[in-house]
Amino acid sequence: MERFSGLSLLRHALGGHQGWKPFWREPEPKAEYDAVIVGGGGHGMGAAYYLAKEHGLRNIAVLDKGWLGGGNTGRNTTIIRSNYLFPESAALYDHALKIWETLSQDLNYNTMFSPRGVLMLAHTVHDVQVFKRHVFANQAAGVDNEWLTAEECKAYCPALNISQNIRYPVVGGALQRRGGTARHDAVVWGYARGADAMGVDIIQNCAVTGIRRDASGAVEGVETERGFIRTKKVGVSAAGNTSVVMSMAGLRMPLESFPLQALVSEPVKPDFPCVVMSNTIHAYISQSDKGEMVIGAGTDAYTSYTQRGGLHIAGHTLDAICELVPMYRRLRMLRNWGGIVDTTPDRSPIISKTPVKGLYVNCGWGTGGFKATPGSAHLFAHTIAKDEPHPINAPFSLDRFVTGNFIDEAAAAAVAH
Repeated sequence: MERFSGLSLLRHALGGHQGWKPFWREPEPKAEYDAVIVGGGGHGMGAAYYLAKEHGLRNIAVLDKGWLGGGNTGRNTTIIRSNYLFPESAALYDHALKIWETLSQDLNYNTMFSPRGVLMLAHTVHDVQVFKRHVFANQAAGVDNEWLTAEECKAYCPALNISQNIRYPVVGGALQRRGGTARHDAVVWGYARGADAMGVDIIQNCAVTGIRRDASGAVEGVETERGFIRTKKVGVSAAGNTSVVMSMAGLRMPLESFPLQALVSEPVKPDFPCVVMSNTIHAYISQSDKGEMVIGAGTDAYTSYTQRGGLHIAGHTLDAICELVPMYRRLRMLRNWGGIVDTTPDRSPIISKTPVKGLYVNCGWGTGGFKATPGSAHLFAHTIAKDEPHPINAPFSLDRFVTGNFIDEAAAAAVAH
């Protein structure tokens, strides 16, 4: 694999950029693999990368029913943070954030990670109490988070409207300075490039149609649109379609899938320095490197596998944004999209072995999947390779829905579930 550098860029420029090689091969599926990852998004591709890099498994296939980055990896708002309330969640997301900080160097591919800060606004007395609880809990766990007054929020993000004559006036906010954004598709492309260089087969347009089990009940392989592939280990990382895939092995998952919408405006000059989130009004906003204002909403109220959502959700979100940042009221929206998020009863993810020997699952991320990408992938690879969880993801097993040891981030996560 050729390393990217200023020198290589100059060399290829002199040749008219005609010498660049494809990032990954387009192989035909083999008859058998040591492990198969179902789902070629950031979590699945990252797991294959770490299986090859850290656990020595090179005979691996990643199967995707579409193209790389065509699922939720390419349908999110790119926000990264780790200021979750409970110690288990904070440890999981901070593990991811620490990997984010050096991921570009590790992959030799620019993921465009930008630690510009994530500011979470408080509008009511309840918000203030909740966020101060977050701040103190995070600080006790060694995760950076700090409380700002409304005036300090305005100083950090000058475009913010802190006047008291709006429906939900800003009364303060919790700021994680290490949080920020990254380029969503660059992450999966970087992982794919690195995994391919270590011999991982990336097979696009190859939907899994069944999971075959042997007489003992263990995984024997996967049925696909391009034939049967034998393997003893299958890792499912299929986001909103996880329930469908897992049902092929006879497992019913504690998941519901919802549409989640986002939209972007026409590009403007850089003037929004951070990420601003508001759980109370279900809206968040940041500015992309191209200048577009990236705006996210809460989940739609109905379960669905569609990648479209209700127009009223986007309208409600834009109403809120226009009050928080009135200077954007005349911006035109360029496009909107939806993703399918999979949510658990406690709104925390599942990274776990399953009752089926050789079958592993990474799911239930709800609206928080992108920020966890490298950490989730790293821990999922460990779970598959070792057939046991890493200490960080051990609390996020399927067993908690039997034992009742929930990690209830439904209200604590301060995201618009």
